[in-house]
Amino acid sequence: MAEKHLSFKEMCARFDVTPRTLRYYEYIELLSPIREGRTRWYTPREVARLTLILRGRRFGTSLEEMRQWLELYDTKGTDAQVTAFLEIADRNLAAMRTQVTELTETIAELQALRDDVMEKQEISSS
Repeated sequence: MAEKHLSFKEMCARFDVTPRTLRYYEYIELLSPIREGRTRWYTPREVARLTLILRGRRFGTSLEEMRQWLELYDTKGTDAQVTAFLEIADRNLAAMRTQVTELTETIAELQALRDDVMEKQEISSS
């Protein structure tokens, strides 16, 4: 079993997540490892799911939305999951573009303020 399955500790190490995070993902039903007593074994399916969960989190998708999206595959199939992915991706891309615009404006404002202060500092020290 250990050849195709990862232990709890191996999952944490492979994905650089804390034990608390992994247990929480199980608690909210994002992951369902095989249990043998107190030992947990993660199948390739769970490895793929965690890969998708972490990618989704990086892209700004909520855990609840990830849970629902992953569940779509089991309940409605690939087509429904792909359609949902496209909607989520479009929404996340729009939010990221807004953030980029806001950051660009904030950077320009801070740069202008810094340059103004630097200019005044140079004038007063002359």
